[in-house]
Amino acid sequence: MSLGGGRKENFFLSLLEYYPERKRWFLKSLLQVRDESSQDRDIIIANWVEQFGIRDLIVDFPLSRPPCEDSCLNNCTGSQTCPRREVVEVRFEMEKLLLEDSEFEKNNPKKYEQERIAALEVDYSKNITSKNPDEHMLSRSFKRKLRKGFVPYWHRPIDFWIWKNYYDQLLEVFKTSYDSFGNVSVMLLARLKYLMRHLPRDLKMYESSIQICLVELYRARVITKSNMLDLFDIEIAASAREIILQQIAEKMDIFIYDNDFDTIIKNSQAFDSFILSVVGQRMLMNGLREIPEWGTSDGANFIVPSFLAQG
Repeated sequence: MSLGGGRKENFFLSLLEYYPERKRWFLKSLLQVRDESSQDRDIIIANWVEQFGIRDLIVDFPLSRPPCEDSCLNNCTGSQTCPRREVVEVRFEMEKLLLEDSEFEKNNPKKYEQERIAALEVDYSKNITSKNPDEHMLSRSFKRKLRKGFVPYWHRPIDFWIWKNYYDQLLEVFKTSYDSFGNVSVMLLARLKYLMRHLPRDLKMYESSIQICLVELYRARVITKSNMLDLFDIEIAASAREIILQQIAEKMDIFIYDNDFDTIIKNSQAFDSFILSVVGQRMLMNGLREIPEWGTSDGANFIVPSFLAQG
């Protein structure tokens, strides 16, 4: 379920069901809050969870907070000298990347400059996943991000992991300079906190990213770079969603009824929720990328799908 947007947004719940005897997935339900607007929208979501016996729910919303806590107030030494273990570990990793890049530039200045020039060339056919942001040489935008540092009241450890693995790709394709949890409004945080009071205690909630999932679909050649770029063109966005939906359904063995197919094509929020359900499919099939311990130290429960190894 994509929870972005305002309180009155038309949220969708995309529910997948697996039939092992047929080895196929079905989009069982694509429910829209607006259809039951006579009820409180948050209660509708809680009722869906109970009605369908949902055990795992994936949202595009931060489920943890930055490491800076109220308990630190009396002994706070400042954001630049924060002694919390996860903050120290992340800053060590950042400094190591900058030092390695500096050594690379110092030892191979000519090669470094050649790679810098090549990186600045515009090539729409370039494979954006052939090089991770943390591989040298570092892009100028990524180096600026590292030099700005990790702020414990604004960033989470998982934010740095996303920088290392997706910063350049998100900037190139989605024109998003991914920063942090800090971009989420206080009102949306309050909404999630309220909603979780009404959800079953045994419900497992996971956090993921629609844009990162699309990048991973591209990495596995399920979709193309042009598909992703077309999502931002108002004139052809619906056509791009249709193509992406067809490719996912075919290559991921997901059956989608015609009515739901049309809804996902026409509504970007329905599309976002469906993409999150695809992340859930990969999770249940043990197809997730591994995140280091320092990246999960805050309990974010952040998951990233991998489509390269089909489960």
